[in-house]
Amino acid sequence: MAQKLVVERLQGAAIRPWLEALAALRIRVFREYPYLYEGSEEAERRYLSHFSESTESVLVMARRDEQIVGASTAMPLRAESPAFRAPFEALGLPVDDYFYLAESVLLPDYRGLGLGHRFFDEREAAASQLGYSKTTFCAVVRSTTHPARPARLRELGGFWKKRGYSPRADLVCELPWREVGSDGETPHLLMFWTNVVERG
Repeated sequence: MAQKLVVERLQGAAIRPWLEALAALRIRVFREYPYLYEGSEEAERRYLSHFSESTESVLVMARRDEQIVGASTAMPLRAESPAFRAPFEALGLPVDDYFYLAESVLLPDYRGLGLGHRFFDEREAAASQLGYSKTTFCAVVRSTTHPARPARLRELGGFWKKRGYSPRADLVCELPWREVGSDGETPHLLMFWTNVVERG
């Protein structure tokens, strides 16, 4: 299966033809724990149109034939919504210095093939080429006793630390979304992880 995969990095306007497929993949994968996101086409259009407006936005996608089986996105933090910038601004950290690694989504059958590392490699390479020395991302914070938590959950904290990232309890934001099975949106806490190693 791995040898049939094609991984490519797109930027700016080249991303737009893939937005619909990216939206469908996001909706499908983010329904899983820990996000439990009840996505909608309208919400995805809103988010992805914002994402595609930046000429420095990056999409790394894994395809098998013409089907996207995995994708990872990134953009300058300054181009993200105020909710993402606010924690950095509150601490006096210059948002212009950071490249934001937005998300990685991958279908279950394609996990464990090294694509997680490849997604980070490609986005960090893009950050370096665009002149950013600092990268960051955020992840939802869930209780270890959450009723939807899988019994055999693969924790990603160790993977992120091996990539050189550290959790920042002083950098958190709150975003609302509708969870699977709920009637309306509820607020969710997300914590940032940062890597401030200078990139050559």
